[in-house]
Amino acid sequence: MPAATTVTGMVLSAMPVGDYDKRLVILTKERGKISAFAKGARRPNSALLACSQPFSFGKFSLFIGRSSYTIASAEMSNYFSELRDDIESVYYGMYFCEFADFITKENNDEKEILKLLYQTLRALAKKTIELPLVRLVFEFKIMALSGLAPQVFECVKCEDKETISLFSVYNGGLLCVDCRQNDKSAIRLSTSSIYTLQYIISKDIESLYSFRVSPEVLKELELCIKGYLKHYLNHEFKAVELLQSL
Repeated sequence: MPAATTVTGMVLSAMPVGDYDKRLVILTKERGKISAFAKGARRPNSALLACSQPFSFGKFSLFIGRSSYTIASAEMSNYFSELRDDIESVYYGMYFCEFADFITKENNDEKEILKLLYQTLRALAKKTIELPLVRLVFEFKIMALSGLAPQVFECVKCEDKETISLFSVYNGGLLCVDCRQNDKSAIRLSTSSIYTLQYIISKDIESLYSFRVSPEVLKELELCIKGYLKHYLNHEFKAVELLQSL
């Protein structure tokens, strides 16, 4: 009989396989990102029907095969069903899951990214802050958790902390007034934008979605992260097209 294990995680994506099965990508606390087959999950009366949807979070009991996992049973604690009633929230949720799928790895410690994804979907469901801000926070924080954080506490060239005022995509963070010649395309930021960046990068995940910003700050930081992701990831996410279609 195959070995068994139990993991806690969230379904990032689900793909039909054969007539009745699904192949799930699950981000787990214990084993990082894994793929697992949910046999019969597409049958209307399947016990695995509910747990084989994106955003489903809970415990999965798995059989460990030679090259894959098979779900034996699951006990879900959150389906984030509120998101499914709003197409914009669904698209944002799909984007966050796609991003997490892209940047995480199998057999890697991805607990912090799983926590970020969970708290981000909670923020989506609550709608206490605007969705573009939720996206901005998620994008900067997941880059930080992946070891790709911009330097936002001092000048990336001379380490000056007093006059940092420009964000340089190509230099990987903030520049001071004296070093701005290193990147003539650097984006000038307000003091509020710099403080917001520092807050996102440094704060615990549980504290991230507890503030709001002005439209001006949001616009400045959206310009920064758009260039930053293009430069350091250079990946087109399918869900972004859906968001742009709204």
